[in-house]
Amino acid sequence: LRRLGEDVTEVLDYLPGRFRVLRHVRPKFSCRGCEAVTQAPAPSLPIRRGRASARLLAHVLIAKYADHLPLYRQSEIYARAGLDLQRSTLADWVGHSATLLRPLLNALARHVLAGAVLHADDTPVPVLAPGLGRTSTGRLWAYLRDERPYGGTTPPAVLYRYSPDRRAEHPKTHLAGFRGVLQADGYTGFDGLYDSGQVQEAACWAHVRRHFFELHATGQAPLATEAVRRIGLLYAIEQDICGQPSDSRARQRQARAGPILDSLRAWLDETLARVSGRSDLAVAIRYARSRWEALTRYVADGRLEIDNNPVERTIRPLA
Repeated sequence: LRRLGEDVTEVLDYLPGRFRVLRHVRPKFSCRGCEAVTQAPAPSLPIRRGRASARLLAHVLIAKYADHLPLYRQSEIYARAGLDLQRSTLADWVGHSATLLRPLLNALARHVLAGAVLHADDTPVPVLAPGLGRTSTGRLWAYLRDERPYGGTTPPAVLYRYSPDRRAEHPKTHLAGFRGVLQADGYTGFDGLYDSGQVQEAACWAHVRRHFFELHATGQAPLATEAVRRIGLLYAIEQDICGQPSDSRARQRQARAGPILDSLRAWLDETLARVSGRSDLAVAIRYARSRWEALTRYVADGRLEIDNNPVERTIRPLA
């Protein structure tokens, strides 16, 4: 037979993960002259007297926190592979790993809190409540330092913190020592930070727009549609100046966004006087006007963003 060529068929396959035992053999030696016994020291392990390698610990942590796989379910998966790893053992490993990672967390916190501008947001997370037969609601907080929008070269980083509730004491503790501008939504729990005078507030135009857009989406609120259009003009400017140096961003905002904001403020005040004070549109207008100083702070400071969306994007996958 003469070979004419070949056809190749590719099939995607999967090789299940497997466990292995790493054996560290340490021979013992004795001196014939003095009978002293010598042996190489035991290998350094992540957990003292533990039997888990660094790779296995990393796998358990990623499965739990990145893939949202509870420890009891991991235990069941490992059992199918013929390995008996009780949930209590896995929980012990997670606790020890948290201690090992603490220096990295502290270094990350120092880096983030050293920034002059931070974005902050939080989201509810369900937390298992053993013995209650249900879950409780905790909070996951995110604090973002990102200087790339104005050409900064400092590596961006986000710091996550957990709390069992949403009390104002938690962000106050998380941001202890921070000095600068905090860009966040209208959560009153941040007010204590602003009142100290060491942290300035920068508000979020996306939240303002959302109130008007929900009314606009009904198709029966032309005034809300007009508000959305005017806010859209501000966002068009941001698309043009993204990535430029902070001083250039500030100059262009003052020249281009300043007049739009002056006109928008006057229009909001005129519209509020014409509509019912109990209407949803009036609520949206009062929300914007009550935060006007914080909403317009970004105009004169090119380091700030028009909204808090950067940090919301970091927390959305966890929500």
